[in-house]
Amino acid sequence: VQLQASGGGLVQPGGSLRPSCAAAGSIFSINDMGWYRQAPGKQRELVAAITGGGSSNYAGPVKGRFTISRDNSRNTVNLQMNSLKPEDTAVYYCNGVINKINYWGEGTLVTVSS
Repeated sequence: VQLQASGGGLVQPGGSLRPSCAAAGSIFSINDMGWYRQAPGKQRELVAAITGGGSSNYAGPVKGRFTISRDNSRNTVNLQMNSLKPEDTAVYYCNGVINKINYWGEGTLVTVSS
């Protein structure tokens, strides 16, 4: 089983990005999925998470700006990021509980800079 993320990049402050993460392999069940981020010199932190039933929760700094969604038919989880700020700059990692095992994807770099 693998999680593969894409959709990072360089964006100006106030802009938007929509990273996506797809799970592949022998998948029987996917429960919670989420996005974490790690900025230089800081610990990895939760950005947003979503349950198999679609309930979501967000870290305080991104509430109202980011939206997490998932497509269970395609085993994907997406993160719509709007009104991006320089402090959102980080490597973003997707995470998922697949077949009752916790998996991490490779990170995708998001840089918010003018």
